[in-house]
Order: sequence, then structure tokens, then C-alpha cells
Amino acid sequence: MSALTESTIYIFGIVALGFLAAWSGVLRGHGEQLAEFATSIAVPALLFRTMITSDFAASGPWLIWAVYFAAAAASWALGQALAYFVLRRDGRGSIIAGVASGFSNLVLLGLPFTLAVFGHEGVSILSLIVAVHLPTMLAVSIVMFAAAGGENAPRGLAAVREFAVTLATNAMIVGIVAGLAWRLTGLDMPALPMRLVDTFAGVAGPLALFAMGMGLGRFPLKANFAQAFLMALLKLGFMPAVALALAVAVDLPPLVAKVVVVSASLPTGVNPYLFAVRFGTGQGLASNSLTVGTLLAAFSTAFWLSVSQAVFG
Repeated sequence: MSALTESTIYIFGIVALGFLAAWSGVLRGHGEQLAEFATSIAVPALLFRTMITSDFAASGPWLIWAVYFAAAAASWALGQALAYFVLRRDGRGSIIAGVASGFSNLVLLGLPFTLAVFGHEGVSILSLIVAVHLPTMLAVSIVMFAAAGGENAPRGLAAVREFAVTLATNAMIVGIVAGLAWRLTGLDMPALPMRLVDTFAGVAGPLALFAMGMGLGRFPLKANFAQAFLMALLKLGFMPAVALALAVAVDLPPLVAKVVVVSASLPTGVNPYLFAVRFGTGQGLASNSLTVGTLLAAFSTAFWLSVSQAVFG
């Protein structure tokens, strides 16, 4: 068994164990608390450590952002267009379909997967995407819903305020900003605080994966399955294909290219569902896209990992 195959089985095996723990009743009712701990403490600690210890000189952000977000925009646009013109969803529901087609689960799945396959150097590259991923996708979503109108659409200063509050209260954004701020001081972290950071950062990967698996039970398959399957195919197939083509076109360094392509191949996360709840439309489509995409990703992510390894070495 190759190291890449073993890493993929290991990652999705932890997700499956989390799902079984919740489904069997062993840890029923604790999935949300575990996910909250992972996203509010453990993962922010990992991001903070990455910001203060990584060497970003060899992986400048501009080309990385250009390739990744161009692929995300292409997948979002195609998903939204298909939802509107082919599936006959209304304008606001089509936006949710677009978000589900272009929003990768970079935190609960992407960070531990990248750490297991590419190590800390890979995490430092992915962190450059994570740092702007939520702000970018959230800003675009708010603008599009404001343009689409509707009862729950944010407008004017209210939209700006909502955007600012969401970012300021997001623990992962806080972890990234705090890490960058400490890095700018040029000081070494004292031993005891660094030990605490290392402790929580060390459990972030398996904890995030296990919590993600437990959370899948919250989004059972119901209506909109065919539509969700289509959005999942776009997310897992079209978006990484675009990222791969662009990475080759701009000649990204091999490790950077592999991280970008694999990140683009990840299934959608919980944020499109949260957007759907916030704006009062497309909840079934978003939740089913998450579940279907995560189930298929065990195979599709391994495929894109192998392809990127073959292309970039």
C-alpha cells in the first residue's frame, strides 16, 4: 500500500469512526460540542503556531490565491448557472448551489489531511488560503444575496456590520491574525505558552476529523438528493480540474501546486449550510451537498492526490 493511499484511508477512517460513534449512540449528542472545541480552540492553536513558525518566503500568496480562487469562482459560477437555468431554482437558491459548488472544507478536513500527507510545510501553504478563504467567500455571498433581494437579504451598513462581526468573532481568523501579529514582533514565544499552543495544535487534526464525522449525522439525506449530487460532482471534479490546469499554466512549484489542487478537491463544508440557514433558502440542498460530497470525497480526493503527484512529482 502506498503512503498516499494509507494517508487517505487514515484520514477518512477517522471521519468514519466519528460518524459511527455518533450513529451508534456511544457519543450521541456530543458532536456539536466536540466540533466547537476543535474550531474554537484546537484548530486556531494550529493556525497560530503555523503563522509564527512557518517560512512563507518560498510560497508567496498571490499566485496561490489566483489559482485557487479562480477555480472556486469557476465552480461557483457553473453551479449557480446550472441551478438557475437547468434545475429551475430561484435566484437565492441558486446562490446557495453556487456556494456549495465552490466552498471547500479547508479547516475540519483540509488542515488535517494536508498535515498527514504534506506535513507542516504543506499546512503553511494551505494556511495562506485559509487566511482569506472565509472572508472572501462570505463577502461574495453577502453581496450576491444583497443583490438578489428578499426578506433576509443584508443591505447597506447592516451587511458591512454583519461581515465585520462574523470575521471578528471567528476563532480561526483570530488565531491567524494573532499569529501574524506575534510574528511581526520578532519575539520568541515563551516556553510555557508555546507548550500550551503545541498541546492543542497537536490534537487539532484527529479531533477535527472525528468531530466532522460525528457531525455528518446532523445532515441526513432527504430531499434535493439529485441536485446535491450534481453540486458535489462539480465540487469534487470540476473545481480541482480547473485548479490543476491553472497550476500547470502558471508553473506553480510542485508542493504548492499539489496542496492547491488537493484543497480544491475537498468536499464542501458546513458553511454553505450556515449561509442557507442565515438567508432562509436552500438548506436541504446545502446539507445534502455536504453529506454526499463527504462520502464521495474518500475516493475523489485520493484520485486527485494521485493525479497531482503524477503531474507535479
